[in-house]
Amino acid sequence: MAAIVRISSVCHRGVKLQFYRSSLLAQHLVTQQKDQDRSYLLTARIHGSSSLRAGSVSKAASLHWTGERVVSVLLLAMGPAAYYFPGPAIDYSLAAALTLHGHWGLGQVLTDYVHGEPKIKMANAGLFLLSTVTFAGLCYFNYNDVGICKAVALLWSK
Repeated sequence: MAAIVRISSVCHRGVKLQFYRSSLLAQHLVTQQKDQDRSYLLTARIHGSSSLRAGSVSKAASLHWTGERVVSVLLLAMGPAAYYFPGPAIDYSLAAALTLHGHWGLGQVLTDYVHGEPKIKMANAGLFLLSTVTFAGLCYFNYNDVGICKAVALLWSK
């Protein structure tokens, strides 16, 4: 998208684009001015991606995306582990992973559907409160009751 905007900013000045090779490298564009018949070489840097300009922000987003995928895969693996090896370690791991997975998922919903600075701040505060209460409630349930693994087993046994 950035390449199209950059090319269009060159083209509207009377320069016609003759060919376009791969992006992300310095490109030599042969152009011809409308009022003259001579061709000249125009060197431009065309970026097909914003990651070159974003720097550490894109690295953090990439790590966050990877973390979301790791937690999702861990949740898939914790199902059989909770069935075969129920215990406090799995219970607390499930509490943390489920809360984190839900927090990130609802955070994406808020990002997509909540607009306006004060609304975003209130929604994020509510999300942090909800995630904190969820994690505290699951930990309380694990400590003072049968735990997540045995609770699910009890639901299936009846």
